[in-house]
Amino acid sequence: MLEITLPDYARESIVRFIKDFVGERSVVVGISGGLDSAVVASLCAQSLGKDKVVAVHMPDQVTPPEDTEDARNLASALGIEYREISIGDLVEPMAKRIGIKNLIALGNLKARIRMLILYGIANQESRLVVGTSNKSELLVGYFTKYGDGASDLSPIGDLYKTQVRILAERIGIPEKIRNKKPSATLLPGQTDEEEIGVTYEMLDRILYGMELGYPPEKVAKFLDMPMETVEKIYGMHERSRHKRVMLYIPKIGIRTVNTDWRE
Repeated sequence: MLEITLPDYARESIVRFIKDFVGERSVVVGISGGLDSAVVASLCAQSLGKDKVVAVHMPDQVTPPEDTEDARNLASALGIEYREISIGDLVEPMAKRIGIKNLIALGNLKARIRMLILYGIANQESRLVVGTSNKSELLVGYFTKYGDGASDLSPIGDLYKTQVRILAERIGIPEKIRNKKPSATLLPGQTDEEEIGVTYEMLDRILYGMELGYPPEKVAKFLDMPMETVEKIYGMHERSRHKRVMLYIPKIGIRTVNTDWRE
């Protein structure tokens, strides 16, 4: 029950979406050396042509050297332009100036600095910023608001992590990248699944049950999981709602931006 597959039309639909949304413009993608950004960079190259895609890798002191190597190799294999911008000398003085000592706040600062760099490049070169967040991360708020969650378009935003893995294999992403433990690499030794508390396979099945409108107790029964685990995921979804809404605005007029006036 609640098994997740990937429709055969998924790749074609995403490629067409990117092409239609971007049009004649070019894009910039932040690549970490991990799965999601590798898939997005590849799909952008397929959609727009390799000459219209710039991949930017932004390591710091906790970035594993193999991630940097994988990012370089991927960009080379795709034939897209690769730029490497270290953020270590930007993070430390800014954190000191603001007085940030909390590790979570520091990780969020890193993510926002990376997005500043991507938008700086985009503004300077008339590009669009392509996001790399997947549906699993978006639904539980496992991203930094105005950091890695900020972009002009999000091609894999309707694919659960398990679906991204399937798509990655279909489009030829190297096995080394596909088999990596998912990590935001914002903090030493950080992994997604340890922080979330469940594997992506189980997380996605819980979220799929939520998508189908099932209450937590029904999902727990289907998956033979403890209720507290399922309720935790439902709670993460509810508490992170503010990350998925661009603006919270009190309704005064006839139509209100982001409430009943949507673009």
